[in-house]
Amino acid sequence: MTDPTIVDTNFDSALALQLTTGSEKVQAQTIEKLATLGTAGEELLMKFLLQRQSNPPTWIDGKAYQVLYSADSLETKNFLQTNFPTGIVQLNSEQGIDYTSLQTLLAKQDFQAADRLTLQKLCELAGAAAMQRKWLYFTEVENFTNTDLQTINQLWLIHSEGKFGFSVQREIWLAVGKNWEKLWSKIGWKAGNNWTRYPDEFTWNLNAPRGHLPLSNQLRGVRVIASLLSHPAWERRGC
Repeated sequence: MTDPTIVDTNFDSALALQLTTGSEKVQAQTIEKLATLGTAGEELLMKFLLQRQSNPPTWIDGKAYQVLYSADSLETKNFLQTNFPTGIVQLNSEQGIDYTSLQTLLAKQDFQAADRLTLQKLCELAGAAAMQRKWLYFTEVENFTNTDLQTINQLWLIHSEGKFGFSVQREIWLAVGKNWEKLWSKIGWKAGNNWTRYPDEFTWNLNAPRGHLPLSNQLRGVRVIASLLSHPAWERRGC
């Protein structure tokens, strides 16, 4: 009779290999499989994140982090608190803005609350007047720091399997020749002549079209999002 311990060890080794050397698709599938294995799966994911900690995170790291974040075990909570106390994404800000709560919401996949908080953080970047009115002028967006916009964008990218973020919206916008009507259709903000109604008609999960989120304050017209997608933060990153 085969020793079940050997079978388990071989199985774990195969999953660990897929996790470290597979394509992004294979890695994502492996993470989903590990999420169903309880402690054994969590241990492999913890090792995986530690091995990659010195490198900039990708959405694969975000997916692994989210599995551990949602786990109930004391071991995973201690691991995350020790190694990733504010989350998987480094929260850089030139204006002293704390993005910890935004990372927490995105790690929980609470995209609707994260979208509201994103607008709040953008208003913080714009200053006291924007915070009081709770929406932005396009001229305020033009003065945003590259660092802060990149941090917000990176949080959305990493915690959405690369589907959401300003840089994703910019990529689609450029691909359709900066045609706004085509962009609205591509990202699910408009169907035919009908605008998607906030909030119930938007899709607040990963089944949404690529680039669907964040919304910023797009319902106030095109000038704010035009300023966001034209911001030098993306040119600097080669986006």
